Amino acid sequence: MMQLKKIISVVGARPNFIKVAPIHKAFLKYKNQVNHLICHTGQHFDEKMSKVFFEELELPKPDFYLGVGGGSHADQTARIMIEFEQILLNEKPDLIMVYGDVNSTLACSVTASKLNIPIAHVESGLRSFDRAMPEEVNRIVTDVLADYLFVTEKSGLINLKHEGIDDTKVFFTGNVMIDSLVYYLSKINDASVFNNLKIDKKKYILVTFHRPSNVDNEDNLKSLVAFLNNLAEKLTVVLPIHPRTRNNLGKFGLLKSFHENLILTDPIGYIDFLALIKNTLLIVTDSGGIQEESTYLGIPCITVRDNTERPVTVEVGTNQLIGTDLNNVLKASMEVLSGITKNGAIPELWDGKAAERISEKIVELLNK
Repeated sequence: MMQLKKIISVVGARPNFIKVAPIHKAFLKYKNQVNHLICHTGQHFDEKMSKVFFEELELPKPDFYLGVGGGSHADQTARIMIEFEQILLNEKPDLIMVYGDVNSTLACSVTASKLNIPIAHVESGLRSFDRAMPEEVNRIVTDVLADYLFVTEKSGLINLKHEGIDDTKVFFTGNVMIDSLVYYLSKINDASVFNNLKIDKKKYILVTFHRPSNVDNEDNLKSLVAFLNNLAEKLTVVLPIHPRTRNNLGKFGLLKSFHENLILTDPIGYIDFLALIKNTLLIVTDSGGIQEESTYLGIPCITVRDNTERPVTVEVGTNQLIGTDLNNVLKASMEVLSGITKNGAIPELWDGKAAERISEKIVELLNK
């Protein structure tokens, strides 16, 4: 009888939940070989939203909850390391799996590495080449420490090769974020969000901003509000708002300065948010994952950043990388609204089966 292999997946923020869900489902096929446990670090400390996401994604209650809330990057990372070390010492897993580029991913990789516990990194090799982004540091360090690197797009293979990562540790498996999207597509059509917000499909622009450079600086935030009001003169704008952004708008006295066509909402659950992406005319964002979801769904996306770690969404998909000058962003938005859109295709291996490929490869590697 083969010994059951114990794997702990680490999740800390909402994008991680979306990525772990298909992996967890894929491992159920191997339940005679793998015991897959989930550790939620609590990095995204909105408990209500975490619970909603876990329920919507049909994830079991996490096996471990560290309850590490906010704080500075160093404070958060340090507290996760201290708590996670105890779990590793008690549980002695055969492998830990980390996802994406959040602080939990870095913290748990460093901790496991020092205890000689193998690490698998899902969504390896993505690079913005901008070290001013904390996420970029997290990606680089995690990839150096990882024993198995699972890559979503061809740029990841090139980046890891340039960084001297051994080819035998790298696997091009596709994008687990798209697995979740494909799995829930049928549910998206029943979403209640359109009635709740009193909006019509294809008659609104979806906007998300959360990067500190865009929302923490008073002048930048004022410029952002002016830009959003310009957009709202043309069409209804839906802005699900990060708690930090809401606090800053209040602090700088900007909450009452929005156009009447602009709908501010609290963070939105996963299914409702996918429904908003699928049925919008245009997305304007500074986020990472939305660039991928919009590419799969063929929705025009304008990314308000100077770089992207997901270049396939620009080279193959419907994403335009416009930079942070909001005049240029407004111009590009108006072009899309006037019908000038970019044709995109679905990138290679974004087929809803990435988690199957990853779980199969991990079972094979652990049984060598």
